[in-house]
This record gives sequence, C-alpha cells and structure tokens, in this order.
Amino acid sequence: MNKKNRTWIIVAAIVLIIVLWGVKRYNGFVSLEEGVTSQWANVENVYQRRADLIPNLVNTVKGYADFEQETLTRVIEARAKATSITIDPTNLTPESLAAFQQAQDGLSSALSRLLVTIERYPDLKANQNFLALQDQLEGTENRIAVERRKFNEITQGFNTSIRKFPASMIAGITGFDQKGYFKAVEGSDVVPTVEF
Repeated sequence: MNKKNRTWIIVAAIVLIIVLWGVKRYNGFVSLEEGVTSQWANVENVYQRRADLIPNLVNTVKGYADFEQETLTRVIEARAKATSITIDPTNLTPESLAAFQQAQDGLSSALSRLLVTIERYPDLKANQNFLALQDQLEGTENRIAVERRKFNEITQGFNTSIRKFPASMIAGITGFDQKGYFKAVEGSDVVPTVEF
C-alpha cells in the first residue's frame, strides 16, 4: 500500500470517528430532551389536578351565602388565566416558562387568600367536603413542588450537556437550545413578619 492510500485511509478513519461521535452526542441530546419533555408532562399533570379541584372547592364555599364573592371571583379568574396558558414542550424557553409560572403563581396567591378568608367561617372549616378538598389541594401543592424540582434537575442535566465543549458544537448545529427553569416566587426570600 502506498503512502497516499494510507493517508486517505487515516483521514477517512478520523472523519468516521468524528461522525460517529457526533451521532452519539446527537442521540444523547435527543434522550435528554425527551426526559425534559416527559417531566414537563408530569408538571402539567399536577397543575391540571389543582385546576380540576378548584371548581369543587369554589362550589363548596359558594354554599355559604355570606362568603366574600370578590374572593371567589379572584380564584375563578386566576384559574381561568392559569389554565389558558400552555407551553409546547419543544418551546420551554425561559420566557415561556416565566409566563406560565406567573399565571400559576397568581392562582396560588388567589387560593392562599381564599384559605385565609375561610378562617373566619368556622362552619365552613368544619364541612367534611371542604376539609377533604383542602387536604387534596394541599397534597397537590406538595406534588407541584416535587415535580417542579424534578423538572429543574432534568433540565439542568440537559442544559449542561448541550453547553459543554465540544458537544456544544453539535447542539448548535442541530438546533438544541437551553430550556428554562422554574424559579422561586418573587419575594419568597423575605421572611414574613409574625405579630402576636
């Protein structure tokens, strides 16, 4: 075998190794992105569960004629806004995730106000339907926190993978972009003042 043929074989082998490495990285990105998409579906599922519980909660509370209508209206409007915002899993950008989170935080805030207002209604607080719904809602809020944390962990793995060099070149060429994270609610770093 002459020197020229040997050089071409070496060059072809190097190109083949680079192509195979690129294919492997690409397939790894696809797997990681599917993990993010799957976890996003889990997040949406628990938010939907919360949205489904709210009409029952509102109807139970409505039974108390003197209950503040404005509080119920805020909860209903916040639920409508929160359920109207959906995100395509292929577009989990920081901006789209922030808009989704803002709507969900608005619903959380309205629900918190509702539960605080209920403290003034001892009969309602003793209602078995209300207590069961409140327990389900609290459990759902815990699930939301767990699924959001898992989503952030999986997203971190994906984002880290597509940013590392030289894999970042494959990610850039093939169109893999960073995904957004859930962030803490603004003001959650401030400790509330408790007065007796």
